[in-house]
Amino acid sequence: MSTVEQKKVLRKHMLAQRAELDPRQKKAWDQAICDMLWDMLSEREWATIHCYLPMRTEVDIVPLIRQMLAAGLTVVTPKTLPDRKLQHLVLRSLDELEWGVFGTSHPAMARTFSGNYDLIIVPGLAFDKANYRLGYGGGYYDAFLLQHPDAYKAGIGYPFQLVNKVPVEEHDVALNQVLSATDMSD
Repeated sequence: MSTVEQKKVLRKHMLAQRAELDPRQKKAWDQAICDMLWDMLSEREWATIHCYLPMRTEVDIVPLIRQMLAAGLTVVTPKTLPDRKLQHLVLRSLDELEWGVFGTSHPAMARTFSGNYDLIIVPGLAFDKANYRLGYGGGYYDAFLLQHPDAYKAGIGYPFQLVNKVPVEEHDVALNQVLSATDMSD
């Protein structure tokens, strides 16, 4: 089976597992991941954070986003554009969002951010011990992460999303760290 086919099979499997996740367990894991990320932010005194706005069954980091906004951190979220590109918008409020493509949302009437990030919080469907991730297959994040080699890149996922090996292609970018609800270390 080719790498592309392996990725397709793993994506389908992980999407099914996330869809079957018990809502109470999901909420507990979401909170644990938000707590770990907040501890990381506090310890390192990072000020500019790029993160996603959760959709469907992704790890719900909305409580963390609220905490970051309340603390005065610069929070930047992506807007999906054609041709595997992202526009990075400064988030001022979770009450001022609009819908985008693929079920995504992004800040409405926001200014584009073009600076550097201290931390990039990366969603994914699967992660491995070498800190590679499997995304949805669009290549948006790999292209973005390559543009920010100095930013700390943290993937987040549920315990079942941690696998021995993610199928990797040449364009895939390894993260600095992967956090899941069972990972209580830094």
